[in-house]
Amino acid sequence: NENDLLIATNYHVIEKTSSVQVILADGTSHAATVKGSDAQSDLAILALPISGLTQETLDSIDVAVLGDSDSSRIGQMVVAIGNSLGHGPTVTVGYLSAKDREVTIQGNDMILLQTNAAINSGNSGGALLNTKGEVIGINNAKLTSTEIEGICFAIPISEATPILDELMTKEILSEEEKG
Repeated sequence: NENDLLIATNYHVIEKTSSVQVILADGTSHAATVKGSDAQSDLAILALPISGLTQETLDSIDVAVLGDSDSSRIGQMVVAIGNSLGHGPTVTVGYLSAKDREVTIQGNDMILLQTNAAINSGNSGGALLNTKGEVIGINNAKLTSTEIEGICFAIPISEATPILDELMTKEILSEEEKG
């Protein structure tokens, strides 16, 4: 919007945090606030004030193009972007393994995209892209055990968009304004 850069991420990434730092592509770090969150859908929106950014930083930011996860196909190549293990930006490649996969994560029943693109700790909240560079999912989980390998999940963007739209329009109230 005209005042903030709005950043979609997972609820579990910002859960129980009092402050959030966002590191942008140009390496600069900035304080952001949680504009809205929804634990059930594991989605959140961060607001990063534009007023604190230089023109050079603003010029280095690319706005994500949202795709249509409903029209994605099993077997299509996907790219998972994140911050694996907190070591900085990472990119992994794989295939869309399944759609409409019913998964229970921390007591929440979710319908997710399944991929074999590596999604490790720190990749949550990152984008799952199709080969056109469009966001088709938000990375959020993986299954781990000695019996499985390469089963990772993303929230379908077609399901996330209405929730994110609602979270983006939430008004942030100061402590004095709260009832």
